Amino acid sequence: MGDVTVRTRFGGAVEWAIAVAFLAATVAVGSLIVREMRVTPAAGAASTAMTATPPAPLPASVPERAVSIPTLPLADGAEIKIGETLTIVSRRLGRAAESGRQEVDRGALGERLTRFYEHEGVRFILVFEPFERNGEPRVAAIYLP
Repeated sequence: MGDVTVRTRFGGAVEWAIAVAFLAATVAVGSLIVREMRVTPAAGAASTAMTATPPAPLPASVPERAVSIPTLPLADGAEIKIGETLTIVSRRLGRAAESGRQEVDRGALGERLTRFYEHEGVRFILVFEPFERNGEPRVAAIYLP
């Protein structure tokens, strides 16, 4: 009978130890979740700020009310996207679309060219600048005046 009493007492202690371990694990996981909910926005903003390039200042010739867009669909089914080269855009639009107004200033990695276009009744502004040192100018911004 003494052996049964020892096993019962020992079994009860093991059950309590397991319950305490599960309770501690639950509290630890809950505190990690709460900490992540508090830290994530600040950490996300900091990591974005480190990896993303800061926005370039608006070229002086672009009106302040101009709206920036990532892609410009054209009436003929083509489109202009950020990242396309000056050569591709010039070939797609042709010289006739250029309004003749353009401005050259200094960008982060070289010359920044701002050109004004009118294509099939749509007026828009393209900003070209190299994405790497000595690289070909690419569409860095598209504005609708």
